[in-house]
Amino acid sequence: MKYNFDVEKITSDLINWVRTYFEKTASPETKAVLGISGGKDSSVAAAVCVEALGKDRVIGVLMPKGEQSDIDCSQLLVNTLGIQNYTVNIGETVNALTNELEKHITLTNQAVINTPARIRMTTVYAVAACIGGRVVNTCNLSEDWVGYSTKFGDSAGDFSPLSTLTVTEILQIGDYLGLPYQLVHKIPIDGLCGKTDEENLGFTYAELDRYIRGINDLSDNPELKKKIDRMHRNNLHKLELMPKFDSDIYTI
Repeated sequence: MKYNFDVEKITSDLINWVRTYFEKTASPETKAVLGISGGKDSSVAAAVCVEALGKDRVIGVLMPKGEQSDIDCSQLLVNTLGIQNYTVNIGETVNALTNELEKHITLTNQAVINTPARIRMTTVYAVAACIGGRVVNTCNLSEDWVGYSTKFGDSAGDFSPLSTLTVTEILQIGDYLGLPYQLVHKIPIDGLCGKTDEENLGFTYAELDRYIRGINDLSDNPELKKKIDRMHRNNLHKLELMPKFDSDIYTI
C-alpha cells in the first residue's frame, strides 16, 4: 500500500473525531484538559481541541518543576490559542516525594525521570476533576512505538488524538493549523541531562517514521532495524491493556 498523507484531510478528520467523541460521550459543558509543555504534541493537541470544541472548552495546565527555562513556550501557546490556563508548580511536590523515598530506598535514574511525569499527570487529572473535564493524551505514534513515554505519566489520558500519527505528520499538522513555528519545531529535550530526544534514542524521528510507515525497511541498516524492533517489543506493555488472570468461572 502506497503511503499518502493528506494533511488537509487528516486534520479535518482529526478535528471531527474529537468533536464526535465529546458529542457522544460527554455533556456540552465538558472541557478538554491537557498539560502544556510548549512542544509540538501539546501544541497540536490543544489547537485541534480548540478547533473541535471552541477555546472556551479547552483548559491548559502548565506544570514547571521549579524554574523552567522554556516556560515562555507554554505561555506563548495558551496566549496564541486564547485558552484558559493554570500554572501549577510541581517542584515542591516532586522534592517532597523523592526526599521521603530516599529515606527508605536508593532512587534509580528511571525513578528520577518518571516520577515528575506521573505527578504531572496526577495534576492534570486533579484539574479535570475540579472543572469537569476529559484529559487529553498527547503522545504520538513515533514515541509510543519505541516506548519513549512514561507509563501512567504522559502516556495516560481519556482520549488520544495523536497516537496514530508520527512526529513527521504532527509537524505538518501544526504548520497547517498555523501554530507558531518555534512551538511546532521546538527541539524536544528531556529536561534532565540536556540531551535531545533524538540523541537519547540514537536515531532521528525522520528515520523512525519512515520505518513505521514502510517507506524504508532499513535493509541498508540492519543494526538500526534491530534496535527499533527491540525497543518496540520491549515497550508494548505501555500500549496494551493490563494483563489479567482469566478465572474461567461461570454460573450454570
